[in-house]
Amino acid sequence: MSAETIGARALGEARPAVFWLDRPERPEPAPCLDTDLDVDLAIVGGGFTGLWTALTAAEANPGRSIVVLEADTAASGASGRNGGFCEASLTHGLENGVAHWPDEVDTLLHLGDENLRGLLDVISRHGIDCSPESTGALNVAVSPWQADSLADSASLHEAHGLSVTLLDTPSTRSEVDSPTYLGGIWHHDGVVMLDPARLAWGLQRAAESLGVRFFENTLVRSIEAVGGGGTTGVRIRTDTGAVAARRAVVATNAFDPPVRRIRRYVAPVYDHVLVTEPLSGDQLAAIGWSNRQGLSDMGNQFHYYRLTSDDRILWGGWDAIYHFGNRVGAAVEHSPGTSRMLATHFFETFPQLEGLSFTHRWGGPIATTSRFTCAWGTSHRGTVSWAAGYTGLGVGASRFGALVALDLVDGPTTERTELEMVRRSPFPFPPEPLRWPAIQATRRAIQRSDRRGGRRGPWLTLLDRFGIGFDS
Repeated sequence: MSAETIGARALGEARPAVFWLDRPERPEPAPCLDTDLDVDLAIVGGGFTGLWTALTAAEANPGRSIVVLEADTAASGASGRNGGFCEASLTHGLENGVAHWPDEVDTLLHLGDENLRGLLDVISRHGIDCSPESTGALNVAVSPWQADSLADSASLHEAHGLSVTLLDTPSTRSEVDSPTYLGGIWHHDGVVMLDPARLAWGLQRAAESLGVRFFENTLVRSIEAVGGGGTTGVRIRTDTGAVAARRAVVATNAFDPPVRRIRRYVAPVYDHVLVTEPLSGDQLAAIGWSNRQGLSDMGNQFHYYRLTSDDRILWGGWDAIYHFGNRVGAAVEHSPGTSRMLATHFFETFPQLEGLSFTHRWGGPIATTSRFTCAWGTSHRGTVSWAAGYTGLGVGASRFGALVALDLVDGPTTERTELEMVRRSPFPFPPEPLRWPAIQATRRAIQRSDRRGGRRGPWLTLLDRFGIGFDS
């Protein structure tokens, strides 16, 4: 029986629902804003960036009045739909960091480690039950051209003081057994597997315990500067009320932002995910994986996968689907064709798991930038800051994004705000109607590159020359 047929059968009972959010303990929505308020700090967006902004600001200044305005419910977007890979990297991997910021990459590595330690400290201090596991990560080569790059990648990481182990084919398969593996690199530190929805819900509870008020199902329609002289701020309008705020942080990430400038730098692309039923002891033994690392393969189009706390396999990646006009929402979040393809790839990777079924399938928007890392900016006479565009690695990096956004809006010059990564914006994506064909051309070039042994081709070579690209 082909992997395609096995995969189609395994999808038969999969619910079109997000595994992390499909829980009885999911909190009841906060009320909708139904009045006018006057506050010190307003945060637009209740995902990870908004939650970290709220909690950090409340801990730093207990007397500060803070509200969070969320168009849906907290963690309903990318924050509750991702794979739960919480990484120290702020640069979408060391190679990307070296390519873009060679002079400050070691500083960024230090700040990333510091950020991850701070994140884990918050989880501990506030008793957030999100099942963190410091597993590290295993990057696997599934074609010869990927295997050829392993030694150079390992050497680069070691040169920057990172703990990695280069694995040949038998050593890789002794960690996780797949007939597709040709080698790998085990990154021992800086990667934690966790439950992203429970992390988000815990951050919300912690912020509320410090006096932060949340208003959900409250779509922000506009932000306008108000005041003059020594008293400046913004007025944030919704359909049911308004907020006057002395400062504001916009944390909408992949969703339509109330600050138009953000749209230049961020493109929302849909990533799709499957989750299996829990594996039996025999099924786990068939694949090994006793060290429970987060896994990803090393192609331009790649899969990422992990074990959950109850020994399911979460399997996602490969396609990065952009919808014309930056479209996001329920109408585009499910793709049966992509789910079938993911299921086929799953059983090509783990043929010994034939008979295992998927229980959940879903899609979620990733905010990508042309350099694959977060971008920041200010607007409205400096009273508004924003952070967006983690390109799939926002579980950990969103805390750093929030710290920078608070620095920018509150005014202090810090080590973070002096970074070239913060001061220099990424190359903007073209506006529609040019954005869609440009992204489709890049996706096709990426697919050709993987088929041709990693050769970049003229289009990707041109993008490389300008330090820009497209990724999920």
